[in-house]
Order: sequence, then structure tokens, then C-alpha cells
Amino acid sequence: MLLLLTANVSVFLLSGMWLDRLIICYQAVEDQLKICGHKRDADVFELFLSQKELTEVIDLSRFKKLKYLWLHHNKLHGVTFLTRNYCLTELYLNNNAIFEIEGLHSLPSLHILLLHHNELTDIDATVKELKGMLNLKSLSLYQNPLCQYNLYRLYIIYHLPGVELLDRNQVTEKERRSMITIFNHKKAHIVQSIAFRGKVDASWNPRSPFKQKPAQRIPPDFSFANNVDKTVFDDPEDAVFVRSMKRSAMAITSLNWDTVPTREEKHLDEKGTESAQMVTITLR
Repeated sequence: MLLLLTANVSVFLLSGMWLDRLIICYQAVEDQLKICGHKRDADVFELFLSQKELTEVIDLSRFKKLKYLWLHHNKLHGVTFLTRNYCLTELYLNNNAIFEIEGLHSLPSLHILLLHHNELTDIDATVKELKGMLNLKSLSLYQNPLCQYNLYRLYIIYHLPGVELLDRNQVTEKERRSMITIFNHKKAHIVQSIAFRGKVDASWNPRSPFKQKPAQRIPPDFSFANNVDKTVFDDPEDAVFVRSMKRSAMAITSLNWDTVPTREEKHLDEKGTESAQMVTITLR
């Protein structure tokens, strides 16, 4: 009986603490509405709730037209309060204690998402939650434990191809080519077979150490005349260069028509009787 009474008291205390936290958030929201002069929920387009020491957030689905939400520098652990804010385009959740982002997939209009300085550890769950955001262009995840995974940046770029700015750095074309080579096993093999007649082991596990052969330039014993050489290059540009050097030289000779006098010039003294010149172009 005593154990049951103790358990009931603990549940009651926890419920009371949770309710107190929601009341704090509710008051913060109401204060913002007063500051901005909003009298109707339909008039709310942005909410500033940063640096409020919030650990819980009330359901914000009442603000149907909410587009900008600042919640950074709080003590949040999750984002389950965002379920029906379909118009939300910018969400600032950095500098919290968030360890999972379940629920963000229901925000199809999101364009900017800041999640740096949190406690996200599962890179697969994070990517799965963000995959449905086709309009997401700017994303920050640095200073999270998941950033310690091998090839984290390329992994994010591969699974979220629409992102143009990752961790405050522009996604480059070189990175997009690299992620195809590493993660898209089938496409990488097709490209390698067509272009260089080689194959690359593109299998990868983000939790296992990445084994990569050292970059190879032209080996000292490389034979340019041997067209069946099977040297493997990590950088496709090196392979293109070597392959171009293996081609036979081809010379094209043509008459330089600028040195051939016209019919009128032959009967005038303006141009001498110099012989026409030949032009030779060598290609490899």
C-alpha cells in the first residue's frame, strides 16, 4: 500500500511539473501576442520564443498561418508540438537539448531549419524525418553527436539533394559528384564502366571506418602504350588525364587559304608570288 501511494505521489508530482512548464510556455506565447498586437490567431505569422528557458511548448496548431518560429536557446528535448503548422517556412531550434526530431516530417513548406548545438545522435532517423521536406534549402546540424559519423556531410547531401546550404557552407558540385560515387553504388558502377572501364566498391556504413585507397597520380612504371592497363584512380579527373595521354597523336595538315592569292590579286602587283603555306595541327 505504501509503495502504491508513493508511486501515485510521484506521478502526481511529475504531472504537476509538466503542467507548470506548459503554463510557462503559454504565458510566453500570450506575452508575444500582446507585444505584437495580435488579437486573432489567424493574424500570427511569426513567434519569438527564444531564450525563455522553455522545456516544453504548447501545441501551436492554432496558428494556421505561422511562417517564422524562433525557439533557439531554450531547453527543449523534442518537437512534437509542431504537427499542423503547414505554412511554417523558417524554424530556428538551435542551442537546445533536442535528441530526436520526430514530427518535423509534417512541415512540407519548411525552407530553413537550424538544428545545430543539440543532442541528435541517430543520423538515419534524422535523415528519415527530413526526407519529405522537398522545399528545404538551408540546414544546419553541426555540433550534434551525429556529425561524428564518417562522411557525415556527404551522407546528408546524398539523402537530401535539395539542400543547397549545409552547416553554413554551400553544397558544391564536387561534393555532389563525390556522394554519387560513394553512396549510389549502381550509378557509380555504370559511370565507371562507361568512362573508365573500372569498378569501385561504393558500399558504405556510416558507423564503420571508411577504407579508401590513397589517391594515385601517374605511377612511375605506368606504360602509356599499354591500353589494357587496369590502374584504379580515386579521382576521376586523374583517370581522364591518364587516358588522354594514352591516346595516339594525330596530325591534320591543311592548306592555309589565307596565303593563297585570289584571281584578282594574281593580276596585280599588290601581292607577291609567294607559294601557299601549309598548316599542321597535332591532336592527342
